[in-house]
Amino acid sequence: MIIAHYAHRLPADYDIAIIRTRAKARGPVWDAIPGLHFKGFLLRERGRLGAIANEYSSLYLWQQDDAFRDMLMAGRYKTVTDSFGRAAIETRFALDARKGSGREARFAYKEQQDIPLDADLTKAFAAEIARNREIASEPGVVAAAVGLDAESWKFTRIRVSENEPGRGQPATAYEILYFAKPLLETLPLSSAA
Repeated sequence: MIIAHYAHRLPADYDIAIIRTRAKARGPVWDAIPGLHFKGFLLRERGRLGAIANEYSSLYLWQQDDAFRDMLMAGRYKTVTDSFGRAAIETRFALDARKGSGREARFAYKEQQDIPLDADLTKAFAAEIARNREIASEPGVVAAAVGLDAESWKFTRIRVSENEPGRGQPATAYEILYFAKPLLETLPLSSAA
C-alpha cells in the first residue's frame, strides 16, 4: 500500500467557498476509482484547527503502487495542476492500515516521527504497527495508517476520524471536505471494530 499526500498553500484572501464547492463537485469522481482505499479532500483554514495559513490538499491510501501510477498516467492529476500548479507528492510505503469503527470521516490527522539513528528498525516497525492498530481501535476512528519514509527515516501516522482535535493534539489537523472510500471496507478491521 502507498500513502500519498500533497498540499497547496492558498493566498490569505482566497475564497475558501471555492475549495468547498470544488471538493463537493470533484469528490464523487473518486468514489469508484480502482485500487483506492480512500481519498480525503482536505482543508486547513487559517485560524481554525491550529492553521496559520489556508491550505488545500489531498490524502490517498492506495491499495497498490500501480493504482497510484495509473492515477498519474490517466491524467487525473491534471485537474490539480491546471488549477493550482504541480505540488510535491509525499509518498510513503504503508507498514499497516486498518479500518476502525467510526462512520463519518470529518477530520484527518497527520503526524511525522523521526526514527532515531540508533533504533533497531525491526523493533521500531513492529512497535509502529502495534501503535497503529491501537489507534484504529479508538472510538470514532474511521481508518488509521502508518507509513515509512525510507529516505529521511520517518514514520508518517495518518488518522481519519469523526472526532474534532483536542487541546495539545500533536498531529496536524485537517477538515475533511469529502471522503471517497471505494475500498475502505477491504482494510482489515481494528481489534475493536
